[in-house]
Parts: sequence; C-alpha cells; structure tokens
Amino acid sequence: MEEKRMEICELAGVCGGCLHQGTPYEEQLAAKEREVHALFEKAGITPVKFDTIEGCPSPYRYRNKMEYTFGDLVKDGPLELGMHKKRQFMSVVTVDHCQLVPEDFNRVLRYTLDFCLEHAYPKYNKKSHQGLLRNLVVRCGVRTGELLVNIVTASPVCGVTFDAEGWCQGLSALNLDGRIAGVLHTEFDGLADKVGCDRLHIVFGQDYYMEHLLDLDFKVNEFSFFQTNVEAVERLYSEAVALIDEIEGKTVYDLYCGTGTISQVMARRAKQVIGVELVQDSVDAAIDNAALNGLSNCRFLCGDVYKVLDKAGSTEETELPAPDVIVVDPPRVGMSREAVDKIAGYGVPQIVYVSCNPKTLVQNLAQFQELGYETVYAKPYDNFPMTKHVECVVLMSRADR
Repeated sequence: MEEKRMEICELAGVCGGCLHQGTPYEEQLAAKEREVHALFEKAGITPVKFDTIEGCPSPYRYRNKMEYTFGDLVKDGPLELGMHKKRQFMSVVTVDHCQLVPEDFNRVLRYTLDFCLEHAYPKYNKKSHQGLLRNLVVRCGVRTGELLVNIVTASPVCGVTFDAEGWCQGLSALNLDGRIAGVLHTEFDGLADKVGCDRLHIVFGQDYYMEHLLDLDFKVNEFSFFQTNVEAVERLYSEAVALIDEIEGKTVYDLYCGTGTISQVMARRAKQVIGVELVQDSVDAAIDNAALNGLSNCRFLCGDVYKVLDKAGSTEETELPAPDVIVVDPPRVGMSREAVDKIAGYGVPQIVYVSCNPKTLVQNLAQFQELGYETVYAKPYDNFPMTKHVECVVLMSRADR
C-alpha cells in the first residue's frame, strides 16, 4: 500500500471532495472501520465474521471519472471550474491540482477554464436557469490510457454559442500522458442540477473509451456507469464472487448490475447470469461488452429491480429461470423494502450484497434478517481514500440452511 507522500492539498477544508487530507492513511482506515462497526451494532447486525478493512492499492490518482461544475466562489465573482465548496453548494472552487485524479484531468480542467474565460462565456445559474456553461466531465481508461472529455452547456443563449471546434483544437495540443479517444459537446436544458443530455455532439473521435478489468474488455459509453477505482474494484469483485459456494453450473441474478462488470466475471464460471439495471445506456453497454468478451450466457434487462422481478413470468418475454444465488449492488440509497421482500422471497441459500453506503446497507440487512437471512460475513473496503466514502461486501445465508 502506498504511504502518504504528497503535501496536504492547498484546498483542504475548502473543497468538498476530500475529508481526510493530512490524516495518515492508517488512521483513515481505522476511522472508517470504526464507523462501519458502529452502524452494524446500532442496527443489531452481528456478522459471524467481521473481516478487517481492506485499504486501497494507492491513496492517490485513483479516480477514473470526474464531473466538474462551472460556477463562482462568491456571487458574481470570476468563473470557476471544479468542486462545490464544503457546506456551500452554490459556491464552486477550481480544483486544478487535485491529488485524487490523474494529472491529465487537472491539465484538461485548467485549459478548459482558461478557454472559457478567454471567450467570456457566461456560467449557468442554477436558480435563474440562465447562462451557458454547466459541467465538464473527464473519464479515462486506466489500463488503456484513453481519455473521454465532455463539456456540458445549455443551448446557445442570446447569440452566444460554445466554440466546440476551437476548444477541441486546444485540447489536442495539450501535453498529456494519455490519448484523447473522444471529445464531446453535450447540450442540456433540464432544470435539474445534474449532468443530463438533450443532444450529444461528437466533436472528435468517439463517445466511449475502452477499459480492461479482470481479464475482460469493456466499452464504456459516456453516460454509462462504470467503477470509479479500477484497481480497487478488481480486488473487491474477485473477493465478492469467491464468497459464493461453487458458482459453477448455477443461475445467478445480478441486480443493479450497471454495465454488467461483475455479471461477466461470474458468467465465466456460472451456468447463466441475469442482470437487471435501471439505466438503459448501462444495459446497452452490458450487452455490447458481453458480446465483446464472447459471453453468450448473460442476459440483461432494463428496469426497476422490483418491477422487473415482480412481472417475471407474466409473459413469455419476461420469463426468467429461478436463481440459485443472488448478487445485489444497489446505488447509495440502497434497496426499497419491496425489493428486499421480493429478493428474499426467492429463498436462495446465499445473497451477496456489495454496498457503496454502509448506512443503507445495514437498513437492508435488518430487513433481510426479519425475513430469515443472517449476515455470515462482512468486510469494509476503502476504495476512495481521503473521502468519507467506504464500501462493504456482505454474504447473507438463509438461517435455516
């Protein structure tokens, strides 16, 4: 594990991205482990085995995606591009020396901000919904070195149009460690403060990058979810799959499957894998990637997990084989009570829960406990050093096995 070698970030305590700048990494791990244990204890969940927290391969430069926001630090102040200021959501601070991202991200951010300042483009105001500049999204393939750069603006306003071609030319002239695979311009006029897409323009190259993970190839579309820390998630997924008893010959449900990464890892040994995911773009990517990796025993369905499972078997099109084991990897909000009820109703001997939010994890585990499942194994993972986030892998087993 890499020890702390960098100076404390000059924006520590200002930027809302990091929480533990200046804290020795072993202390960060201990604090996160205590937090997870306290949540389990409060929820009345006592795993048969509670494994020690797994640290990150490197506490720095681990993020392969960032969504930056255009704004200002003070009202009507100079244009900034970066992260929201800590506890001040309307304020944005420029983060062009961030230690959590590859240096290429910092270079692209700095150039983009300078380009926009030079052209005096107005920032988008979240309250008035006026202005042009909204977000900059930078993604990269850690194993391939491919970069995908996307600027998000509102539609042209008052005759002001973003010069995507000029911006792209400047990007191509940057001295980068990686290779730009695609430059995109997204127009989004929705009122929600998020990276959305009404129109996507490919300015250069393609709208995806390639990644290599666990001996599999993945095509990652611009709006597809993909694991943010590739090095760490390889270990997490390998250990999660290893918890399943004799996966060979089994039918596995992978619920909240995203782009189907863990689905395809399991499909190399399982009889078949059924993946369910709400976001159509991620489902499309999962289907493409399974074909890319020559896996014909994966099936991916788009929809809310509860609704998909609830109507399974109601028509020939929705007929699903019964699962032998279930893997769930829900978003931070966790799973709804109705989804937990439906999943527990299958009565499978083992359920593996991969969580990015231990607070909602223990709520769901308590619900599963009421329905006859016990937590036999739990292990926290620090995949996001310097931040407050911690992930967990849990194995549940039917109490009457």
